[in-house]
Amino acid sequence: MAFLKVVPLEKALDIINSLPLNAKMEEIHLQNALGRILAEDVTSPINVPSFDRATVDGYAVKSENTWNANESNPVRLKVIGEVHAGEEPKIEINSGEAVYISTGAVLPKGADAVIEFEIVDREGDEVLIYKPVYPQARVMKAGTDIPKGKLLLKKGTKLGFKETALLSAVGLEKVKVFAKPKVAIISTGNEVILPGEELKPGKIYDINGRALNDAIKELGGDPYFLGIARDNEESLRTKILEGLKYDIVLLSGGASGGTRDLTASIIDELGEVKIHGIAIQPGKPTIIGLINEKAIFGLPGYPTSCLTNFTLLIAPLIRKLLGSEFKIGYTKKRLAHKVFSVKGRRQFLPVKINEETAIPIMKGSGAITSFINADGFVEVPENVEILEEGEEVNVILFKF
Repeated sequence: MAFLKVVPLEKALDIINSLPLNAKMEEIHLQNALGRILAEDVTSPINVPSFDRATVDGYAVKSENTWNANESNPVRLKVIGEVHAGEEPKIEINSGEAVYISTGAVLPKGADAVIEFEIVDREGDEVLIYKPVYPQARVMKAGTDIPKGKLLLKKGTKLGFKETALLSAVGLEKVKVFAKPKVAIISTGNEVILPGEELKPGKIYDINGRALNDAIKELGGDPYFLGIARDNEESLRTKILEGLKYDIVLLSGGASGGTRDLTASIIDELGEVKIHGIAIQPGKPTIIGLINEKAIFGLPGYPTSCLTNFTLLIAPLIRKLLGSEFKIGYTKKRLAHKVFSVKGRRQFLPVKINEETAIPIMKGSGAITSFINADGFVEVPENVEILEEGEEVNVILFKF
């Protein structure tokens, strides 16, 4: 087949969105749910609180017994017992009676209010009440915080500590979430070595493996770094076959038309190359393929190109597998200074942003700091030669 027959970015996105990968659901224990994405709406199975409870330490009373109380003529009620938090009260209050109650305790039968202990006096087995109390005073009724059946969290919610606390409050032990897409990562090249190894002449430390691994984690996926494939057919094929245990396979480097770049040929042999070449810069020699219903991507080797194409092409797919829309998010900024481009070439330019502006980084995709210093990138359309200073642009963020 012919390689490097470039297609527009929109066609590449359509093909990725049509790949036979779909979101999956799994049920997990709440203790493992932090950071996961809900796969269904969650409603409360209970009332919270599940009983009428006191909100202060004091005395549970019938409010009508206190209506004639005043400073000069206090009402005297007989204290018939105590109720503490965590107990099921066995006491029923009748007219002229009161029960000492602690904060959070179940309101005993017959009582409809609580009066604080600080504003009453206790004499033996009687409590002296100096002012009336209204019905439901210092009482939280069952279900007033969260009624049974209330929608608590919507499908697609990312669970933070507040959300997991809410689910715990209604007694949910397990929750249904979207399964994390499993993504294999393979760095390629004879020149690439892992951090910790001796840096000999001609060698470079692997950047893309680390960056892709942690970008996938930030998105909510499960990355699996499979190491470095060398620039030979056996090494590449072995790593690709190992990667097919996962949902998605990412290779960085080895995607151009050079004699050492065998990725597209091996994908075509094992499955189907759907795209080899996208009409963008940087990142033109990108591969999109399918092997045994597993998506496989060959990304450029330069870190800025690699992460730009990851953000454009693969991040939307991972979000889709986690229950979100397949789309590229952006924010609007004003360009800090004029940018020149080559007409007829769709370019993505790394930028650093502040509160209002996007500042172009002009070192080129081969410079590590182009990627490290960038917050994202802006698109320069193929029919545009100049973006003016102050022009509003869409910034696609390196933020997952």
